[in-house]
Amino acid sequence: MKVFMIGGTGLLGSEAAQELIARGHQVSSIALPPMPTGAQKVEGMELTFGNYLEMRDDELAACMRGCDGFVFAAGVDERVEGPAPIYDLYRRYNIDPLRRCLQVAQRVGVRHVAICGSYFAHFAKIWPEKHLTQTHPYIRSRVDQEQMALSFAHDGMDVAVLELPYIFGAQPGRKPVWMFLTQMIRSSKGQVFYPRGGTAMVTTRQVGQALADALERTHGGVAWPIGWDNMTWEQMLAIFMRHMGLQKKVVTIPDWLYAAGSLSVVADQRRRGIQGGLDMARFAPVMCAQTYIDKSLGCVPLGVREDDIDEAIGESVRLCMQIENGEVQAQGMRGE
Repeated sequence: MKVFMIGGTGLLGSEAAQELIARGHQVSSIALPPMPTGAQKVEGMELTFGNYLEMRDDELAACMRGCDGFVFAAGVDERVEGPAPIYDLYRRYNIDPLRRCLQVAQRVGVRHVAICGSYFAHFAKIWPEKHLTQTHPYIRSRVDQEQMALSFAHDGMDVAVLELPYIFGAQPGRKPVWMFLTQMIRSSKGQVFYPRGGTAMVTTRQVGQALADALERTHGGVAWPIGWDNMTWEQMLAIFMRHMGLQKKVVTIPDWLYAAGSLSVVADQRRRGIQGGLDMARFAPVMCAQTYIDKSLGCVPLGVREDDIDEAIGESVRLCMQIENGEVQAQGMRGE
């Protein structure tokens, strides 16, 4: 299979490219320059540096023509803040460009598509009583992205959206999403205050497997909930601290206290004239819940294999600390 990918130098795209090539597929990609400091291009991947958002449809078509598969490992996540309404930014990076790519892919005869989505879309669907799409612009955008993408599935083109949870693993030169947490743990005085609840998680390697599997196995239009390990926040924090060489007590705070503490985050955003993708003052019903995903829902049918989540967390933590200590340089999220 010939596969075209957007974001082949990213944390997830590079893992998918490596997995696809190991399975005998041909992979080409466009990605924003430069390569992250210390990162290496996936051996065997044909790489072009550029911004797909600035490409004309005929240029995208030239990249996809003759390809059987297309992987979209791009976009931005809930960390992004901006002027209200922030949904417009998510639409600009996560929805409209993907729609255009799918239109081009459909026109040139691409038959298999795999897209990196969010597990928030999964929970928005199974917890309608929490009204997550009405409350959180980022979650609304991921649901809208998923629905739009699946509308392209037809007899000639399969579309798989991976509803990805929290992901662990590191890429040299790229800031892990977890820097906020290592900084919080380091700055806390003897105790770490955190809410109850927990989350599903996977390693970067497992995401690469899931993307490759989705291209090979999906028939029709499917949203795959992806999760392998499920941990409480307390269990996850214990692993973080062990890899940080710290011993601090985790104190579980009540839901109402977490919600009250988050009011300051929203107030600060308003003072700065911006909006976040998640309304943290109303995020407690999600943060304090067990956002778990059974591996039988997506990982097992796709053929994802077991991996060492403890070591993957350790990789993330070690890179966070190296960046915080000024030992290495790294770039943040760029929308690729």
